[in-house]
Amino acid sequence: MSLPRLIALILGIGVIFGMMLWLVNSLYRLYIQIAFTTPFLANLLLFALIVLLGLTIAAFLYYFNLFSYKGSRKSRKQRRLVAKIPEQKTEVAQETLKAVQKQAVQIQDRVSQEALLTRSREIAANLARGELRVVVFGTGSAGKTSLVNGLIGEMVGEVGAPMGTTQVGETYVMKLKGLTREILITDTPGILEAGVAGTERETLARKLATEADLLLFVVDNDLRSSEYNPLRMLAEIGKRSLLIFNKTDLYDSRDRETILARLRSRTQGFIAASDVAAVSANPQPTRLETGDIVYPEPDILPLIKRLAAVLRAEGEDLVADNILLQSQRLGAEARRLIDKQRRRQADKIIDRYQWIGAGVIAVTPVPVVDILATAAVNAQMVVEIGKIYGVELDVASGRELALSLGKTLVSLGVVKGAVQLLSTALQFHVATYLVGKAIQGVTAAYLTRIAGKSFIEYFRHDQDWGDGGIAEVVQQQFRLVQKDEFMKAFVKDAIARVVEPLKSTWEPPQEMEAELEPIPEENDDWETPQHRSVSEDW
Repeated sequence: MSLPRLIALILGIGVIFGMMLWLVNSLYRLYIQIAFTTPFLANLLLFALIVLLGLTIAAFLYYFNLFSYKGSRKSRKQRRLVAKIPEQKTEVAQETLKAVQKQAVQIQDRVSQEALLTRSREIAANLARGELRVVVFGTGSAGKTSLVNGLIGEMVGEVGAPMGTTQVGETYVMKLKGLTREILITDTPGILEAGVAGTERETLARKLATEADLLLFVVDNDLRSSEYNPLRMLAEIGKRSLLIFNKTDLYDSRDRETILARLRSRTQGFIAASDVAAVSANPQPTRLETGDIVYPEPDILPLIKRLAAVLRAEGEDLVADNILLQSQRLGAEARRLIDKQRRRQADKIIDRYQWIGAGVIAVTPVPVVDILATAAVNAQMVVEIGKIYGVELDVASGRELALSLGKTLVSLGVVKGAVQLLSTALQFHVATYLVGKAIQGVTAAYLTRIAGKSFIEYFRHDQDWGDGGIAEVVQQQFRLVQKDEFMKAFVKDAIARVVEPLKSTWEPPQEMEAELEPIPEENDDWETPQHRSVSEDW
């Protein structure tokens, strides 16, 4: 209860007792005077006054009890909300882990599947134990081990050791009054170390940092970009961090304040000013004029105070937030693995049907092939790709989608562009008498690949072409298949799968071959009957 309310209560009680004494005395005198003449009236007046006094006392007590009750009810409600928030996050994390375990069954790669299941069990175990995990992160020269030494009150590593000494994440226990949870402090390897071994240690350090409930990011000067970037990245994924400016004993008071102000300014927006602390975990010895050497005591009290305040106020939420974050990241990893697996399966289907379509076009005896002929092939491809992504389509629906995308290819000029591109690529590899059929077949394969890749994006996004619509997806896939590294492999494969079989089935006489005209040079206005037939096919 606040002091003003307490004073009001004491004064009120004093007034009530004073009134009671005065009323008792007054009533007694009044009662004596009336009782001689009218006893009944005297008794009635006494009863009325007693009732009035009782109502006054009740009203006074009700006033204080009412607000006290409301206050206590509000306080209890707030406590329930504070307790409920981590519980809700924990429930979401548990559901996410269950979903991950179901997704893991779909993963065919046994190594990836087992790694996913192992990590989900680790997160579930952390959820059950509920320790508070504090990870010390930073460059190897920032004094992380010295800071850990000061925090837990005992030597746990080589203080002042060169970079690279902490080979693995070493974890120690720290006790803090007011917290029932066990606090685990992990000293990580330094980041930004040279060599393969340094890179491997940095990878481990980053992994430990992303798994922390609370991160202590240690620097010994102003933030460099190589330090700022990982700190910002960790904050963006939701990691709670304290920024620790260590080795302050190496600077004078003016420089210390300048660096501290810069750190707070650079991290404004993702780290609060109160979460930036200046410490000296292992101050350097000082030689006095007398020649004596003084070893100053470590100054980490600002960090201890802030760390204690954060853990006491946010400890439960930090654990719940981190478990939720880890489960969500694991869920995203599971979805990535499944998506990668589905892409591989869909690519095999596209690879098969693009050469089936090429064969259908290449052996067709008529100069103009109807779009319906190739749409029938692509329709079955669409149905099979959809099945990989859990979408059941009948052939009619697949045919409709294939026709729609085929018309888009024509309207965007993709067909004409593909013909010109492949004519140039094939003219040095294909005999003159085969060029028409070869270009038709290879172009059909090329366009089937663009269509198949476009449908992968369509099914990946739950049968949605996105904000840019089907046209944007098709154009993006067309740009991807124009890259030199793909075109070289595609042309080589096309020669083996389309051109060579054509040669073996139709070899003209020598005199006929000599009379055939060479392929004209590429020209935007040049269009043979074979080119027109491919355009009309799509």
